[in-house]
Amino acid sequence: MAAKKVLLVDDSKTALMMERSILEKRTNYQCVTASDGMEAVTKANDERPDLVLMDVVMPRMNGFEACKKMRQQATTRETPIVLLTTRGEEDYMEAGFQSGCNDYLTKPVNGEELVKLLQSYLGE
Repeated sequence: MAAKKVLLVDDSKTALMMERSILEKRTNYQCVTASDGMEAVTKANDERPDLVLMDVVMPRMNGFEACKKMRQQATTRETPIVLLTTRGEEDYMEAGFQSGCNDYLTKPVNGEELVKLLQSYLGE
């Protein structure tokens, strides 16, 4: 069985490195990265990930806008999207779900918790 593909989206190279490290140590997911919402929408369309793990506050296009765009494309309409951000305010969470995300996590994230959540979406 082919490894599940996860698209990690964050404008912080450190955050991407940390998320990739957590996933590669604890799962056999293939990780693909993007550094902002515009790149995420393109990569999601090209790479067809099984799940998108995306930051909210990013340059060029934020996570909410990218989420909305992905929900408008046939290739990513059903792809689970988990927003992972430092912004835990209720209005941000509400905006996240309104933009079409499946789940909303706040940083810093517990590695085990993150893996369990992704596995619940990826059926492992």
